[in-house]
Amino acid sequence: MQIDERKQKILKAIVQDYIATAEPVGSRTISKKFELGVSPATIRNEMSDLEEMGLIEQPHTSAGRIPSDAGYRYYVDYLMDPVQLSEDDKKKINKEISTRLNEIHEVMEYTGKLISQVTCLTSLVLEPKTKNSVLKLHFLPYEEGKAIMVMVKDNGKVENSVVDIGEDITPEELQILANIFNEKMSGTKAQDIKTVLLREIYGELSRKRRMLDGILGILGRMVNEFEEVDEGKVYLGGALNMLNQPEFRDLDKVKDLFQVFEESNKLKELLNHDQQGLNISIGSENIEQVLKDCSIISATYHINGKQIGSIGVLGPTRMDYSRAITIVDYMTKSLTEMLTKKYRRTK
Repeated sequence: MQIDERKQKILKAIVQDYIATAEPVGSRTISKKFELGVSPATIRNEMSDLEEMGLIEQPHTSAGRIPSDAGYRYYVDYLMDPVQLSEDDKKKINKEISTRLNEIHEVMEYTGKLISQVTCLTSLVLEPKTKNSVLKLHFLPYEEGKAIMVMVKDNGKVENSVVDIGEDITPEELQILANIFNEKMSGTKAQDIKTVLLREIYGELSRKRRMLDGILGILGRMVNEFEEVDEGKVYLGGALNMLNQPEFRDLDKVKDLFQVFEESNKLKELLNHDQQGLNISIGSENIEQVLKDCSIISATYHINGKQIGSIGVLGPTRMDYSRAITIVDYMTKSLTEMLTKKYRRTK
């Protein structure tokens, strides 16, 4: 749907004013607040056309107009002005994420809190699933006769154990061991590392039997732990922020919304999407009927180009889309960059 420039300016004014005030917008309000160069009568005529087009609607208790879901969609797709994060906001986000990278659960939980604080909306963060993670092994010198065996998963999780290697193993030989392990396990999922593969590796390194007995035993225990599928936890932040929104003063509406918040599977459905980049679901576009007055902005984060989780914000359809989109976009890109760098450093 395309509309002329004057209608676009009036629709944009209605959306922006309604987002700011939560009050239906009349022609006189637009005439006073926005320099459109036309009379209130002309604005009323254009508003009548916008209403016929389904882009704005009239609440029963007011003479003013509010954006419809289609109006918000048109605004987001064609009229919204991008906003930039301040350098201070960027530095704060990067610092808070980077200092927690050693523990993926803590990163996800704090990311959700940070998003909800910055947007004053409810955040949803889906942590990485572990079943599809690809493994890599690294051996690091520790002390005489011992080394640290590090198992890296492509969702950023790291497991490590100290293993006995014997006093006659040099750092060069340790590197050879790491190369053989990684060659055999390249592209292999944790749950696919079975006895046959371990025996194959063992055969190639049979001269180091004493050391391998310890390493393969630890590896086998790690693999067994990964057999259990972890579908990823959803971290919810700022749920009470919804109570500050005028749209959710109705107790029954709030109860229904918080019921969704308590159902992990439904939250995952809101964030699980295969689209690259940002995904914006407005009002009636949401599958859940209880979310018909809400919008969800989400995006996926990656490691080495592979999607491993999602970040999103949930708020009323009358949300500040421009700022929320900027925050979600920056957070996912920042998380992707830092997790990818962390993974590469362990190679």
